[in-house]
Amino acid sequence: MMSALLSTGRRRVFAARWNRLLVLAAALFSLWVIYANIFTISDPLILGILFVNGIFTLLFIAIGATPNAPDRVPVYDWALSGLSLACGIFFFTSAETISLRISLLDALTPAQFGFGSLLLALTLEATRRTTGLALTLVVSLFLAYNLFGSLLPPPFGHGVDEFSYLLDILVFTTDGLFGVPIKVVASYVFLFVMFGTFLAKAGGGDFFFSLATLLTGRTRGGPAKVAVIASGLYGTMSGSPTSDVVATGSITIPVMKKLGYRARFAGAVEVAASTGGSLMPPIMGSAAFILAEYTNVGYREVIMAALVPALLYYLGVFLQVHLRAVNEDLRPAEGDIPSAAETFRTGWVFLIPIAIIVGVLVAGYSPNLTAGMGVLSVVVASAILPSTRLTLWKIIEGLGETTLSILPVAGACAAAGLVIGGLTMTGLGMKAASVILSVSGGHALLTLVIAAVVTIILGLGMPTPSAYILAAVLVGPALAALGYPLLQSHMFLLVFAVLSALTPPIAVAALAAAAIARADPFSIAFDAMKLASVGFLMPFAFVWNPGLMLLADPLANTLAVIGGVAATAAMAVSVEGVAGNTPARWLRPLFLCAAVAAVAPHVVLALSGTLIIVVAMVVVRQAARATGGQGMLQRAPDNS
Repeated sequence: MMSALLSTGRRRVFAARWNRLLVLAAALFSLWVIYANIFTISDPLILGILFVNGIFTLLFIAIGATPNAPDRVPVYDWALSGLSLACGIFFFTSAETISLRISLLDALTPAQFGFGSLLLALTLEATRRTTGLALTLVVSLFLAYNLFGSLLPPPFGHGVDEFSYLLDILVFTTDGLFGVPIKVVASYVFLFVMFGTFLAKAGGGDFFFSLATLLTGRTRGGPAKVAVIASGLYGTMSGSPTSDVVATGSITIPVMKKLGYRARFAGAVEVAASTGGSLMPPIMGSAAFILAEYTNVGYREVIMAALVPALLYYLGVFLQVHLRAVNEDLRPAEGDIPSAAETFRTGWVFLIPIAIIVGVLVAGYSPNLTAGMGVLSVVVASAILPSTRLTLWKIIEGLGETTLSILPVAGACAAAGLVIGGLTMTGLGMKAASVILSVSGGHALLTLVIAAVVTIILGLGMPTPSAYILAAVLVGPALAALGYPLLQSHMFLLVFAVLSALTPPIAVAALAAAAIARADPFSIAFDAMKLASVGFLMPFAFVWNPGLMLLADPLANTLAVIGGVAATAAMAVSVEGVAGNTPARWLRPLFLCAAVAAVAPHVVLALSGTLIIVVAMVVVRQAARATGGQGMLQRAPDNS
């Protein structure tokens, strides 16, 4: 059943000549997106209409109907691609009429009704092919609720809605299919994915992996630490835990197993590290751009708020990996570790686009301009050295691969737009918020717990953008009703939407790692949850203490960061222990309580918690030395 719900259509592999034609067509579409965003189209409805229909035209050719679809494009897929193109032509030629009509007042013409219905059906099929049956069923359920919800008793019942009314909202306004999710994908996300694609084409991925190896390869448990750092660096560009696992895990997981890590733990390290990439600035994932649009908060503010929680998440994973290596006496990796000179001989050029994109963001420019400058800087910087230079065909491939890699994201966000439009019509979001508040009795902490659980459930088997959007619409109003600040509450939902990728029973990232590690996906998922324990607790902390998101005054921010580091170290020790010594076991409850105190928004409580953690660490370190342990943070000798 799980396989049927999660299986998507197969990406076709064409012969060289046909693949070139597909890449060229996708590259031309990329150029149009750049041109439309920067020079021409300002109407978000028209941009969304043309973007979706263009994407669908390519999607039905590039992605088959089933996991076993043949490489040869069947007649029905050519027909679906042609129908998508026909819809695009109709909406393009009717753009002025559509933009000027008054929704729900001007009746749909027969042509508008027909092409609107066709586009709705094409969206459902595109969603099924790119994200699986699970999300398609969720969307269909919401559509059914919009049409037949009047038959339900209060509080979930609503007035009778005709199909034409639903179609008008979903297809002919920016409240449905062409709403915020598609608007963000057609602009910010597309351009930032292009930046990541061009960086990888020039060899940036190899540089980041070499850099991670240089930093941690000679330490105890080095390959696992390489996985943590490399996956975080790669994940901030890809924004997809599953693709990150596949891209970096195919290298890191076998090396970890060879070093002595059990297969399930090796897979878990990769899953936890890859999942956190969607929370790591400066790019994060597509859901972060949607969050910025929903909350009307600048993207610069979003990434600044996410910076400390993301770093603490990776610190927690890194420390647990180190402690596991100490406890199991796992030695550094054997073989060649690149020197700093080897790593930066060509890799230094990739620091230029990263510095430019961070600088432009900090300077306050729009995400579109930031991404455009990033892409341009990659092309220019890569031309400095012959080994990194992007040829004309590589640039064309980068443009084409950007479009093809955005297909699943576009399918998920189009589906999410249908859900949003339906919820807007029926007011289900406010009704769901009322139910949550009734169950929690208005208790702040219990409401947060329910919000976290609901968000994870909504995210099971879902792409992160879809999970966040559903949570924002259904759960967000409940948090707003209790007075939680907008940015903190939506970041809370985003973190749990991201973590749903490693949470059983589905845990799509763990499923990807299981195939590489050859281990049970459920075991990998549960180990990954332990490694990501800081991630599950951090959202509660930054809602409680805004200093962890750098939203308080400088002194409060500083105390919060110090307390966060101490609490993260305490969590790592409480989960893994130190060198198997007994004191670490009975000190675990003390560590947990002190960790909570350390992140408190009260100076005395925070300093007390931090001091207790420091003293406890000293006790544990002394106990470890007395029993012949290595000590919690002791680095293994290079020749060990």
